[in-house]
Amino acid sequence: MSTAIDVMADAFTELANGYCETPQRLAMTDLKRKGWAAFMPARLSRKGAFGVKVVSTYDDNPSTYGLPTTIGTILYIDNNTGEVLSVMDGTFITALRTGAASGLATRYLANDNVSVAGVIGTGVQARTQLAAVCAVRSIDSVICFSNGNKERQLSFINEMSEQLAVDVRLAQSTREVVENADVLVLATSSGKPVIDGDWLRPGTHINAIGSHTPDRRELDAKSIMKSKVVCDSISSCLAEAGDIIIPIKEGTFTNSVIHADLGELVTGLKVARETEDEITLFKSVGLSIQDVAVAKYVYDESVLQNLGVDFSFS
Repeated sequence: MSTAIDVMADAFTELANGYCETPQRLAMTDLKRKGWAAFMPARLSRKGAFGVKVVSTYDDNPSTYGLPTTIGTILYIDNNTGEVLSVMDGTFITALRTGAASGLATRYLANDNVSVAGVIGTGVQARTQLAAVCAVRSIDSVICFSNGNKERQLSFINEMSEQLAVDVRLAQSTREVVENADVLVLATSSGKPVIDGDWLRPGTHINAIGSHTPDRRELDAKSIMKSKVVCDSISSCLAEAGDIIIPIKEGTFTNSVIHADLGELVTGLKVARETEDEITLFKSVGLSIQDVAVAKYVYDESVLQNLGVDFSFS
């Protein structure tokens, strides 16, 4: 995870400095199947990285099909010829890079002396989110909650306590998580707010990654209004993040008070946390530069280590 966070730092630096081509993703929603799919190209000119990801989220996958909510495939492309060099499973890469971006945001925005991480959600994304937080801060204990079945909750607790060597326990409610967390992760597929801004303690840092369409949100308006808001991309969040779009439409929030893009913190163009008591929020919808940056790292390492399977369509 630490390597992935460093890869994200490089990618967001390129983005902030204007060396990335990252068109707004083309997305389709399937309301009948509670699904969403997107097509996400990007080029990072300094890295010489080029590729595209096809990704989908279907809410009923875990319960009905035994599949992850989020599934993806990445095509990594030769930047000079346009030839597809590699086809990668993008499901784990999506979770990894999403977690790594939150880890990068936590590095800049969370207080240094945090010790308790709170996680709402116990799926694949919640795992990498927690791993990233623990990679940049000394977390002693974790409190989690989800509306998933008990088996899924226990799997999360057992896996993450062993992987990260921290105490992980199940809360009785989302409120209990919020009121005890120094760093709070929201990684759910909920379409309605799962927290109340009144529950937030001074000094809390929030990573909100579950909502990525205009009509869905995990945060209520109070949470947004009392936070210093940093986006992975302000323009992308204003186009896709219901957490921000809905309060703006309601007239309770304005985009003019969004503090910064993440890349502006990484490059020092904007300050990060300024006081111990301010509440900070990283809102992420996910950018294709993240996928392509990680894909380049995976491809280069695979070539060096002679990994992968060669194939041809001809």
